[in-house]
Amino acid sequence: MPKRVTALGGIFMKCSDPAAMRSWYATHLGFVTDSYGTTFEWRYPDEPNKKGQTVWSPFAKDTTYFAPSAKEFMINLRVENLEWLLGELKKEGIEQIGEMQAYEYGKFAHIMDPDGNKVELWEPVDEVFGEMTEENTTK
Repeated sequence: MPKRVTALGGIFMKCSDPAAMRSWYATHLGFVTDSYGTTFEWRYPDEPNKKGQTVWSPFAKDTTYFAPSAKEFMINLRVENLEWLLGELKKEGIEQIGEMQAYEYGKFAHIMDPDGNKVELWEPVDEVFGEMTEENTTK
């Protein structure tokens, strides 16, 4: 049976000026930012040669990406097998919000928690995502 959640994939927040927010975090906390935010790289504890990433990203205050949640934050959770997990969640009465999206760097789907927070589930392709973030931070 696959693991459900394997790590924190990202923290996303709404703000009035994403560029200013990225700049503040870069200046005062040392974040290396690009137009999306920053990516923290880490190693899998059980596979130290394998890299993973966690993303921090400010979004515009009026973004609809967090909808239907009205909250200011959204978390992204890394999962091992998204399609399997969505099937299990459906059996447990948890409805998926929208359609699953597949990209070169991973698959994404959304659910809502009991408090109305939208949760993004991400089955990453670490190698591709790692290459993308390295390209963005070296420009």
